[in-house]
Amino acid sequence: KLKLVDPTESRLEHLVTQMKWRLQEGQGEAIYKIGVEDNGVCAGLADSEFQATMNTLNSMAERLGADLTVLREREVDSLVLGERKRVSEVLVRRVPDDQQFLDIRVSVLGNADAGKSTLLGVLTQGQLDNGRGQARLNLFRHLHEIQTGRTSSISHEILGFDSKGNVINYSELQTSESICSASSKIITFIDLAGHHKYLRTTIFGLTSHHPDFAMLVVAANRGVVMFGTTREHLGLAMALGVPTIAVVTKIDLCPDAVSNRACRQLEKLLSSAGCGRIPFRVRSEDDVYTAAAGMAGEGSKIVPLFKVSSLNGANLPLLTKFFNVLSPKKSQREQEKLMQELPQFQVDEVFSVPEVGAVVGGTLSHGVITERDNLVIGPTTEGEYLPATVTTIQRNRAPCRVVRAGQAASLSLIDIDKDDIRKGMVLVSAQLNPTCCMEFEATVYLLYHPTSGLCPGFQATIYVGSVMQTAVVKNIHNDEESLNQNEQSSVTFRFVCHPEHLRTGSTILFRERTTKGIGQITKVLRYKPGDHRVQHKRHRKQSQRSPTSSTPPYDVSSDEPGSPKS
Repeated sequence: KLKLVDPTESRLEHLVTQMKWRLQEGQGEAIYKIGVEDNGVCAGLADSEFQATMNTLNSMAERLGADLTVLREREVDSLVLGERKRVSEVLVRRVPDDQQFLDIRVSVLGNADAGKSTLLGVLTQGQLDNGRGQARLNLFRHLHEIQTGRTSSISHEILGFDSKGNVINYSELQTSESICSASSKIITFIDLAGHHKYLRTTIFGLTSHHPDFAMLVVAANRGVVMFGTTREHLGLAMALGVPTIAVVTKIDLCPDAVSNRACRQLEKLLSSAGCGRIPFRVRSEDDVYTAAAGMAGEGSKIVPLFKVSSLNGANLPLLTKFFNVLSPKKSQREQEKLMQELPQFQVDEVFSVPEVGAVVGGTLSHGVITERDNLVIGPTTEGEYLPATVTTIQRNRAPCRVVRAGQAASLSLIDIDKDDIRKGMVLVSAQLNPTCCMEFEATVYLLYHPTSGLCPGFQATIYVGSVMQTAVVKNIHNDEESLNQNEQSSVTFRFVCHPEHLRTGSTILFRERTTKGIGQITKVLRYKPGDHRVQHKRHRKQSQRSPTSSTPPYDVSSDEPGSPKS
């Protein structure tokens, strides 16, 4: 807007309606640029016009129950015209309704010992680390993680912001429920494992939790480790189309020359031919807002690069302000379109809570789920779907009455036993008449294979959303009936253990040791009850005849309980 000075009543109503639409598009927040003409020229405003424009903006925001925060100001043409003119960017954020807040999910990637958990602990707890890993203790879920200092599971932590952009974390409030109730915007961090041993867990966390952004963490004193997981984690995020944020930590452990060398390594990796990204170093508050604006919209290749320290807090305020102004990945229009469909909930975790019963955690990909909804869950090993009723709902450990498409939640269920539920199932509406499959076709691209070509009979672990199961390559639909590295073809896969619920158009990843590939499901073959038992027995007999086969029937590198080898 150039200026909003003394608008008429009808003009003010029009401006309020326009702001309401902008807030809906931004899921509760919008950025106004004041003193800028329609063609993008920064004309600027005199002090009197600027103040009148800000008063108009305040009255517009009050009518909609929103708050204003001035992000940055700049003087233009002050010497040429002999007067002081200003251009300003203002963040408009709506005060949340009951149980409504903007939720952005960020998965945290990087090599082992890069400082991922420590960084999250400092951001969410509001207290700096003591240099011996104290900040990360609250994120660990298992005793062996505390003893080794190495993350092996998927954990979630939240960072809140109120309508004026103030940070709300555990240093101010004690519970997740109080943080969610006081926040207009929530950043949910998904802490993933960095060691090669837990790569299956990391891939599952990326595919099943549907993050909006990925934060790649690199230690300043070590840089991009040659045989680490940094490159592989970055490749996974790019393959899934997840925008990336780069953070160089531990700058207090080394001189500036060493930390700058790590930044140059990271910039070289991001701008290489395989990545094609544009790294952008964030050194000031002005760079924060420029980087956040550059990441908005589809197809953005900007990768903000931060240098921080969890020990002395260097540049941590810049990273916090960046998350405050970071826009959601999906627009309100896309969100509403998904909400109008019938509910489909992907199960990532299964619990049994005393006096509550079976509880499932996961992400709602389509539709809306409310308390007392009657749904079906499956498929079972027999390919059936069992009835279940939702009793209570929690988001970020806070009770709520409804969960919408794109949100993660935990649902307690009745009329079903915990032993009948597993990871990879879906909770859907019975009106969908859900089906499942043992076989499916996909157009795949083979990223790497150590031998001459991938042939029928090869086994790999398939990742599709929350589905993680070993599958066999049944057919390769080309003239050679094999697939070489850096080639693409249509492939038919067959699951080894039990049927799964898949959707056409879903992205798949498959991996077996060093073999890696990515693809998209083109056809789902309807499951025929009893068929997979005959095929599975036949396959096991064939494996017993050839014990020296180089491809074992199950993924022996599994680190997940409940995997096919278990």
